[in-house]
Amino acid sequence: MAVEDSVRYTRVVAFVAAALAAAAAPARADGFVTPYVGYNFGGDSANCQSLTNCEEKHLNFGASLMGTAAIFGFEEDIGYAKDFFASVPGADNSVFTAMSNITAGVFKGPIQPFVLAGVGLIRSHVSLNVVAGTDQTTNAFGWDLGGGIQGFFSRSVGIRGDLRHLKTFGDVSILRVGPLDLVPNQSLGFWRGSLGISFRF
Repeated sequence: MAVEDSVRYTRVVAFVAAALAAAAAPARADGFVTPYVGYNFGGDSANCQSLTNCEEKHLNFGASLMGTAAIFGFEEDIGYAKDFFASVPGADNSVFTAMSNITAGVFKGPIQPFVLAGVGLIRSHVSLNVVAGTDQTTNAFGWDLGGGIQGFFSRSVGIRGDLRHLKTFGDVSILRVGPLDLVPNQSLGFWRGSLGISFRF
């Protein structure tokens, strides 16, 4: 009888230990890769003053790599916008961004809303080939804040749309396209709306 009690006690202890281990294990992590296209507006984006008031849309493109567990996650976002300031013959200009973000949201189910905030690099480049020596690249430390929603048709493939605001922390000198004009002591900021295909793994 004592042997049976000992075996029963051992099984109960093993079961409780297994249950506690399962409860303490982290939730299954999900990864998302999202190539996207979009356009910038507002702030220093000369072509589009707002989301609806846009004289000439210039598509930007990029990719997002996000990992999540429970309601939090981490995102690396890289974006590139050509002709950010204006489209002028003989001139080349762009804005490149590389941001690291903390995300929070609902990352389970077919509909997944989320918000994000982070910091990273905002690099502007202007080259006016018609005038010698007018090439300027400015690297600045910046932040972004925004949110979006993911919708999945299947376990692995869906669509993501998001809207975020990006801005440099400090003032930078910007060589304006059009009339040659160096504008000092001004932060660079803009909004970006994008739509992409999200792959979950």
